[in-house]
Amino acid sequence: MRIIAGRWKGRRIHFATEGIRPTADRVRETLFNWLEPVIRDACCLDMFAGTGALGLEALSRGAARAVFVEQSRLAVSQLKDNITALGCEGAEVIKTDARKLAYAGRGPFDIVFLDPPFDTSGDSAGLAKLCTLLESAGCLSAGAHIYIEMAKQAGLPLFPAGWDVIRERTAGQVRYALVHRQSV
Repeated sequence: MRIIAGRWKGRRIHFATEGIRPTADRVRETLFNWLEPVIRDACCLDMFAGTGALGLEALSRGAARAVFVEQSRLAVSQLKDNITALGCEGAEVIKTDARKLAYAGRGPFDIVFLDPPFDTSGDSAGLAKLCTLLESAGCLSAGAHIYIEMAKQAGLPLFPAGWDVIRERTAGQVRYALVHRQSV
């Protein structure tokens, strides 16, 4: 896997493939085209970071900070190695289950990458719970953008009040959307 654009354009990210479903290059390229107007100096949260490709791409494109949350010991180790190899500043890695982290007092996050492991059943209840967790924790900036990735056949989750889908696409077996949290 490689960084698509920015400061580390073309640099490779090394990771073990076991149990990790990285976001495809073409999906990341589309996502970051959508985020281009808001990425500079943003504070990002990469939940279920896996390879860290989303947060690393954000940092490469000018985000000020990225917090990576991942529970796999191997993925955390490889992510830290990639951060060191790239010379990333503004990167923080937290080894824990993203569903259990206390988000209150963290952030405020301008961009959240919400790409949890998913099965092919199309169940979006877990995503809805994660969105509610983020909203209730008070860790999102006014006007935050939340990227959500799910199985192609999954319906969009029920979002908290004031969250609106602004972009949505499918690619292969993946459905993805960019959601904007209205300033409150």
